[in-house]
Amino acid sequence: MRTAVWQSLDIAARKFTPFLVALALVIVNLVPLHLPGYATISPDLVLMAVYYWALHRPSLMPAIAVFILGLFQDFLSGGPIGLSAGSLILVFAVAVSQARFFYGKSFLVVWWGFMMVSVGVGIIQWSVACIFLGRLISPDPALFECAMNIAAYPILGWLFFQIHRTLPAGD
Repeated sequence: MRTAVWQSLDIAARKFTPFLVALALVIVNLVPLHLPGYATISPDLVLMAVYYWALHRPSLMPAIAVFILGLFQDFLSGGPIGLSAGSLILVFAVAVSQARFFYGKSFLVVWWGFMMVSVGVGIIQWSVACIFLGRLISPDPALFECAMNIAAYPILGWLFFQIHRTLPAGD
């Protein structure tokens, strides 16, 4: 009897792992490093997590969890409420809709898909920032953040893959 309870708890904990990892990445993403301009060019770690889990195990990172992550990120960052949430939901929708295409493809193809998604999100967030501020701002920080996202994805993708291997089979 005790073993069954612990096994059930273990399975439940593993099912929450993608969400909890993404939640930790929200906090890591917003840790102040006291470097001038770092916040505008740091990679969006949560974007990478949502893309990975939406492609590989969308049942472990449902849309409501993605929305909660985005709102949490918006509240902590002090940015426009809904910008991160909307962006992450868009990434989730695109990744889930294209999961069949990416299934079984090499990492380079998945990375290429992430590049396209990252550029799209960068353009949308830059456009919303321009509207929010009421003036045209330089796209340089958005472009650099996009480049940082693309450069960091292989590292986080590997980390997510290692976590993925420990999760119970499903979907």
